[in-house]
Amino acid sequence: MREIAKLRLVDVGVTAVLTALVLLTLPFLDGSTAVDPRGYALAAAAALGTLVRTRRPVAALVVVVAATAAYLLLAYPYGPVMLCLAVAVYSLARRRPLRPALLYATATLGLLVPHVFTHPDGVGMPGGLVVASAFVAVPFSAGVARRVWHEAREAERRAERQQARDDERLQLAHEVHDVVGHGLSAIQMQADIALHLGRPDDATAALEAISRAADEGLTELRTTLAAIRPGATSGSASGPARAPTAGLANLPVLVERVRSAGVAVDLTVRGTPRHLPDAVDLAAYRVLQECLTNVVRHGSGAAAVVEVAYEPDRVRLAVRNPRAADEAVVAGFGITGMRRRAESLGGHLEAGPADESFEVRAVLPAGGGA
Repeated sequence: MREIAKLRLVDVGVTAVLTALVLLTLPFLDGSTAVDPRGYALAAAAALGTLVRTRRPVAALVVVVAATAAYLLLAYPYGPVMLCLAVAVYSLARRRPLRPALLYATATLGLLVPHVFTHPDGVGMPGGLVVASAFVAVPFSAGVARRVWHEAREAERRAERQQARDDERLQLAHEVHDVVGHGLSAIQMQADIALHLGRPDDATAALEAISRAADEGLTELRTTLAAIRPGATSGSASGPARAPTAGLANLPVLVERVRSAGVAVDLTVRGTPRHLPDAVDLAAYRVLQECLTNVVRHGSGAAAVVEVAYEPDRVRLAVRNPRAADEAVVAGFGITGMRRRAESLGGHLEAGPADESFEVRAVLPAGGGA
């Protein structure tokens, strides 16, 4: 009863159609042997055996083949009962691995061959063997082809889901790298200043800057994680308090934070600042944040020149800081992440030595989408 309750509607429908077709056509079939109640029972068993072909394809095939072989060996006329056999073979090949399915199909053909020699209405050898083989080989091939196609589609969907998870992890890694890396770099710079200062008032100022940098970094990290957590919605009244979304509007705050870490930043904004698409605005901010973080960590001379140019269809970013002539440059996770952000929006980013400085230039489309 439990198995019947779990049957799909399409399975019941197909079995009902087969049963009706088989039983209603039996009185009109011409053959050497008239169909009696035993013939009706065998034909009905063959049709009803297809009911569990999806959940139990082997059991369905055993019932259908046994009923069909007995029906043919008793010399009842050929007819739609052969369709039941084809459906059972197809379902077996569709639902089971190739090797066991092939073994069952071979056994099915072996049980059908004897009637070729005994059935009075048969076409004899070799034609009868060809016909019997066709009722097994054709549906078997169709079932295998359908199964291979379905497995390929499922593998493709799994690969897409895995790629989506990998992209999410990479995005999270870049966000956390940008937020935490910038905050920790500012904290480290201020801590170094505090450690080397001999005047308590100056050390107190450095420690206050450390506290502000830590608080701002933690707030931005919480905001980032809250925005990407499962089920998060923007502006939820019940959610935690959030900092303003990172964007170019917060660039002056970022610059002041870096200046408080001991880096002289010269900021130039060309054009009229305007609202950008959220993805572009965030990417532009993260690129500048990562550049300034690298200046705090690795820059020579503790100075940087930042340029932001608003153009009609794009926004240009440039960050330049002094660099020793013999200083090695390695494109690490930060530069890779910046380039990925730009390219994902249809823009581009270049980073490398320029004269006695290190320069990062990026172009982002002002109307770009994520």
